[in-house]
Amino acid sequence: MAISASLVKELRDKTGAGMMDCKKALEESNGDFEKAIEFLRKKGAAVAAKRAEKSTNEGIISTRIFNNGKSAAIVEVNCETDFVANSSDFLEFSNFVLNTIVDKLPATIDELLSLSYQNKKVEEELNSLIGKIGEKIQVSRFAIENTENGQVVDYVHHGSKLGVLIRVDNVPSNSNEELQSLLKDIAMQVAAMKPFYVYREEVPKEVIEKEIEIYKEVSRKEGKPEQVLDKIAQGKLNKYYQENCLYEQAFIKDNTKTVGQLIEEYNKKNSSQVKLIRFKRFHISDENK
Repeated sequence: MAISASLVKELRDKTGAGMMDCKKALEESNGDFEKAIEFLRKKGAAVAAKRAEKSTNEGIISTRIFNNGKSAAIVEVNCETDFVANSSDFLEFSNFVLNTIVDKLPATIDELLSLSYQNKKVEEELNSLIGKIGEKIQVSRFAIENTENGQVVDYVHHGSKLGVLIRVDNVPSNSNEELQSLLKDIAMQVAAMKPFYVYREEVPKEVIEKEIEIYKEVSRKEGKPEQVLDKIAQGKLNKYYQENCLYEQAFIKDNTKTVGQLIEEYNKKNSSQVKLIRFKRFHISDENK
């Protein structure tokens, strides 16, 4: 049957798919508008399956503070090329995913994909976008952070390839701009210095044992006496803590002080007990997600 240009345009406006794809969908569906939409969605799923093995090393990190600063969300949505990562369709989808997370508070990626926001199902919107763009797109990870007596601060580095959440507890109700500024600085610290832990007490025992073993072996090969290996290893372990534990890292804006000292100075000045609890650091190039 002949498909009118106006019907093709209506389907394009509804789905965002290309004109030729819309025309073909209507032809395959004998002009049935709803079946044409289903056809386009299936096309998106087919493209997704076809490109399943493709790598998605581009994308964006998005964050949102909500619940009066007591909650925050961070999400990574990936694609194959930077060109797509900067497209309006991809950015709109990423924002849609973030809105869904904030509104529905899912626990897993599978749950997130099964949810709907403003009558749009995440998985269907994803497949529709894949069909339209022709690239593999995926929501690779997200996190939600909450605190009852503190606050969460976010930071997204220019280009949206790197994002951070910082959670602190024991924040007084009359907290000031000084604390906000300090927490923003600490979030930037996490972005720049890539710590793995907040405190040395969080470092797993097996990691410590492995580090000590490496330090001792290196010292042996350098000809150091066996009786001093433990002392050397302990010194190097302290250096490991200083490099990898946020609380002990030298502050990037003033390397005469540690992040921990800045928190302690703030607490002393304001008679408070603000405590760093956790951070989330999402970077597009992270290998272990």
